[in-house]
Amino acid sequence: MSGNTKPNLSESQVTELVKRLYGLTSSQICPLPSYEDQNFYLAPVEGGEYILKVMNSEDSKNTDMLEVQTYAMTFLHQRGLPAQTALPTTTGQLMSLEEIDCGFGSQKYLVRLLTYLPGETISKVPGSPQLLYEVGKMAARMDTVLQEMHHPRLSVLQRENFKWSLPNVSLLDPYVVLMDGEPVQEVVKDVLHQYKTCVVPRCSAFRKGINHGDFNDLNVLVQPSGTDGHRISGILDFGDMNSGCYVYELAIAIMYMMIEHPQPVEVGGAVLAGWESILPLNAEEKDALYLLVLARFCQSLVLARHAVTLYPENQEYLMTTAKSGLRILRQLWERGKEEVESEWFQSAA
Repeated sequence: MSGNTKPNLSESQVTELVKRLYGLTSSQICPLPSYEDQNFYLAPVEGGEYILKVMNSEDSKNTDMLEVQTYAMTFLHQRGLPAQTALPTTTGQLMSLEEIDCGFGSQKYLVRLLTYLPGETISKVPGSPQLLYEVGKMAARMDTVLQEMHHPRLSVLQRENFKWSLPNVSLLDPYVVLMDGEPVQEVVKDVLHQYKTCVVPRCSAFRKGINHGDFNDLNVLVQPSGTDGHRISGILDFGDMNSGCYVYELAIAIMYMMIEHPQPVEVGGAVLAGWESILPLNAEEKDALYLLVLARFCQSLVLARHAVTLYPENQEYLMTTAKSGLRILRQLWERGKEEVESEWFQSAA
């Protein structure tokens, strides 16, 4: 993705866009963090709260993909899961492709107005065993519901060259050089080698499913529940949806729930227990889980460095995971597969 694909709308452009497309008069506009897109919190004078999502110009070309993602959100919402839904424009469209000049020439950006979900990101609250259990359970429930979804363009989720898809770990190879000089680079190389030799030959035994693909600590919202607990109140950002395998979703959830946890290795058992309450793993999936989690760490660390070369002004957000990710990856690698798996599966039993 080239450097000027991320939108950079001004507040006045957002105000005009929302009025023209949705007939709403913005009284409050707050920018929100985003990896490659642009998001805004909106509170119009007409009432309600919304999220305006402006896709980057590259992804905006793939309207079929965005149509499936938007449909999936509604599909989950209708079945009781806390996903956002898109509001139609005044002409009845759930998406609008808009030509906008953000300071580097006119480009086309796909715009959606989404419902606002209350809560704060799970990264900001203590990761209790019960909450981590609920994370695993919610991720598994989401994937079982998505498996029931039918849409004429579902084939777009076969994203063979998508760098963030766990089956495509080999696509990291050209970017590992970005970690030159960092001690953890050798760990990354070793993990990628182990993945290719130990996981890839067994992939045919993994059960297939549709993955959210980015069930991370910034895409899961929670609200207080009871005296000192929390409940999941939102699932955000379906931009990495792809056809994959159930165990990939679990590995991604475990990896990201480790980021802010004071005892990251302990996270795996609680998330796994919640997941298996809905979808028990088979033997091949269990055997691959450790390396899948490490491979996701490698994806996050390597691709974040690549993204910084494209969007240096967004470095702080892009490197969010790297702050503790490097330390956790090394810790998992040094403890080894047998010890980590033993802890996960014994505590999940």
